[in-house]
Amino acid sequence: MGKRIIQQRRGRGSGTYRSPSFRFKGEVKHYSLETSGTVTDLVHCAGHSSPLMEVLFLTGDKGLAFAPEGIKVGDEVSVGNESNNNGSELKSGSVLKLRDIPEGTLIHNIELRPADGGKLVRSAGVFAKIVAKTETAVRVKLPSKKEKLFLPDCRAAIGILSGAGKTEKPFLKAGTRFKKMKVRNKLYPKVCGISMNAVDHPFGGKCSHIKGRPTQSPRNAPPGRKVGKIAPRRTGRKG
Repeated sequence: MGKRIIQQRRGRGSGTYRSPSFRFKGEVKHYSLETSGTVTDLVHCAGHSSPLMEVLFLTGDKGLAFAPEGIKVGDEVSVGNESNNNGSELKSGSVLKLRDIPEGTLIHNIELRPADGGKLVRSAGVFAKIVAKTETAVRVKLPSKKEKLFLPDCRAAIGILSGAGKTEKPFLKAGTRFKKMKVRNKLYPKVCGISMNAVDHPFGGKCSHIKGRPTQSPRNAPPGRKVGKIAPRRTGRKG
């Protein structure tokens, strides 16, 4: 008989596993127009690991952006090429196209496609680095040490994201961990499959920590049902 395990229940879309986005401060993406603005507040959002800053633009609009290290209320940030054309040095938090950012600059919130608002390098304490530039592509070194090519018209924000060292602080208490998981509606605590009942997991049943079936999953198992060891390509000794 089939078993509806947790990985498959998540895909159903019920409220049990839905992220409580109504508690979040809002979406973080680059402003669409070329302008400048002033940082009016630094805010904490449960949906983001890095602190956010609220920016009031000259157009009268307000927007959210990731707060880089060293930013404070009252600082000015720009969106577009204004700061670069004036000859002044690049300010943390300003948004520019990759073609206008010098090599070796540390950046964050990089767009995968021009004008998509930013998709990569958005976690607390991370940064990317521009390695090389050509007329058709910009090579960027990501936090994973992998280098990726971007279109020159893709935008990014200057600076290192604040909140570094956030994951180094221990939880110490299970209650603190529980609150962290509850913020994004994560399942907690996690229980291994062999400790579950037979109706909850393919490894469940009998008594605790005794597997009632082999841990190797079939190769044609559907997504979410591949638990344990994935079927090997071949068996036996080489040679």
